[in-house]
Amino acid sequence: MALEPARLQAVPKPWGSRDLLPWSGIDHQGVAIGEIWLQRHDPAFEPALLLKLLFTCEALSIQVHPGDDAARAMGLTRGKTEAWYVLAAEPGATVAVGLQASLSGAQLRVAIEDGSIVEKMSWRTAAAGDVIFVPAGTIHAIGPGLVLAEIQQRSDTTFRLFDHGRGRELHVESGIAAANAGPAAEQAPPRRLGNARTLLVASPFFVLERLEFTAGSVWKLRARPETWLIVIAGDGWLGPAQAGVGEGCFAENETLSIEAGEEGLTCLVAYAAAAPSRDLLRPLAANDALTPMSAASRQQRQLTAPAVSPTPLMEARP
Repeated sequence: MALEPARLQAVPKPWGSRDLLPWSGIDHQGVAIGEIWLQRHDPAFEPALLLKLLFTCEALSIQVHPGDDAARAMGLTRGKTEAWYVLAAEPGATVAVGLQASLSGAQLRVAIEDGSIVEKMSWRTAAAGDVIFVPAGTIHAIGPGLVLAEIQQRSDTTFRLFDHGRGRELHVESGIAAANAGPAAEQAPPRRLGNARTLLVASPFFVLERLEFTAGSVWKLRARPETWLIVIAGDGWLGPAQAGVGEGCFAENETLSIEAGEEGLTCLVAYAAAAPSRDLLRPLAANDALTPMSAASRQQRQLTAPAVSPTPLMEARP
């Protein structure tokens, strides 16, 4: 059983941003931050999922991640399937998922060598609220001017195919071997599940939902598998801890109360399952809270995450 506020870890990146507001108020000492990871407090616990925020001021590399089978053949624990939720997008900001047409391995190699892979990507304009699913093996890219929430299998294995002349190492042969060099599969649209829930993505590795709570409402969330929550609008209480935009919590084999603040509360929730949980969430009457607490006692019990260091523990996305 586990319930704890997430520890926020800032990860500097050359393509990152120095303006993280309103998504994070961490002190990054003027360093360009590309990612903020939601972590457990004890590094001895290795979750299967990683939830994070991405801030892009420059284009990221064109890249691909291996699937589970390919990753295990390399001696790794798992592959990397991911999904993005667009929190903010400057006008004209774009992402690419898949290619416009299928290429052979030889054709893909030539496109990488001459740089034409940029034009062969399937680019689309991104807007706040968009949901983009990126299965392992899908060639993809993220442009500048975006703030994303990303949920992924916990792996940092990335094969760079094109890096916009930055001079960093490419992983052409490994990337070609791992890639499904063609258009991305059609993605299922978001679907309302009722009880404040909207299903965004259901994959074999995780489910991603958006939860929207009206001001002052109280809810019970049953987190059986590994579960991550992050606030993307408003504020409120996640269990005994108060949380605002960009903050969140981890729960596993726990039931926690959620109370929306005066302006309501919107969260993303991601959990390690292949299908939406039928009993994930239910509303509570005001006098039916799991553990009734006065504001004073709740403040005393508030769990506080440690300060965020601007120095990364590892590189998450080249």
